[in-house]
Amino acid sequence: MKKILFFALLLFFNLQGQQNASTTQKTIEIGDILIIGKPSAQLYQHIRFPKTNFIIKKGGIPNYKALVGDRVIVTKVDKKQQGYSSISFKLENGDKFFNSITVVKANFEKALEEKEILLVK
Repeated sequence: MKKILFFALLLFFNLQGQQNASTTQKTIEIGDILIIGKPSAQLYQHIRFPKTNFIIKKGGIPNYKALVGDRVIVTKVDKKQQGYSSISFKLENGDKFFNSITVVKANFEKALEEKEILLVK
């Protein structure tokens, strides 16, 4: 009797854990607002900013620390065959990134996992 009760409780908690894991995944849509977080390394790995020399050639100032905390709006969502979502976004206030770039792309799932982008609740 104890074994049956033990396995029933084990099965119940196992199903509860699986149910909670499936509801935490977020889908991204056009118009969603995100916040740029700290880079996972010295530079952002999953947000595709141009190289520093291209930013300078366009008259921009490559200051990555100034990006932390900026709010961005998703302008395009592409589901790739490899199983990830590529998103494009621009600054919410209408300014340009580094005073030279209007739209930036990112790998949504990996950037979210590394907390390079944060969801606004």
